[in-house]
Amino acid sequence: MKTAPVFKNGSHRWWILFDQDEHRVIDSNVYLMESNGSTIVLDPGGFEIFPQVFAAVIDAVPPSSIEAAFVSHQDPDIASSLPLWNACNAKIRWHVPKLWDGFIRHYGALDADFIDIPDEGGEVLIGGKKLLFIPAHYLHASANFHVYDPEAKVYFSGDVGAALLPTGHSAFVDRRDPKAFDAHIAHAQYFHQRWMPSNEAKRDWCQRVSQLDIDYFCPQHGAIYEGEHVQRFLNWFDGLKVGTAIAD
Repeated sequence: MKTAPVFKNGSHRWWILFDQDEHRVIDSNVYLMESNGSTIVLDPGGFEIFPQVFAAVIDAVPPSSIEAAFVSHQDPDIASSLPLWNACNAKIRWHVPKLWDGFIRHYGALDADFIDIPDEGGEVLIGGKKLLFIPAHYLHASANFHVYDPEAKVYFSGDVGAALLPTGHSAFVDRRDPKAFDAHIAHAQYFHQRWMPSNEAKRDWCQRVSQLDIDYFCPQHGAIYEGEHVQRFLNWFDGLKVGTAIAD
């Protein structure tokens, strides 16, 4: 697991923890946002990769600074490591979709401190910085959320924007390379067509998110879209037929 900085302004920082090696489990990105000595972990990953993730966390922030975690939906690659995190630090507050609360608890750690996110979304303060929970329902889970940091212009997009990349890939779709997007998006098309079920939900989300000021679009699989590549992705996704639209 490698650690790379995404954004930094004083004590306000974002990190990506990503894997470039070949495994029998799907590669998953884990993100950290730190501000004034407080940290939140976004989609902390599966049970299988917990040792690598925890070792990478130490490269970025003190583990004792982690006061909160965010779980975008119920999949095992998102948060089956939850009981291991809880064993390390039972004070972590877990922000989870209300609909999936009882399902996520099947991973264990029934004593973990869960804070339910209502369907309409919400917000949380981490080290004085406000993060917004953006509804992204049916992309691909029936209750699903993303996280937006309006000050850093960082948008954590969960499975939206994901790409199944070959080993050794970069952590970023480089804004300086106009050809980078086309090379990258070829690895994203199948994922989006099969895992995103609803064109209606997709169009609604694209319309809402296009109004946000985003400089780093951070998916849970693959690489981060930077700068102009963010809008290029939103335009591409808006025009892509997904799920039931390609069922035949």
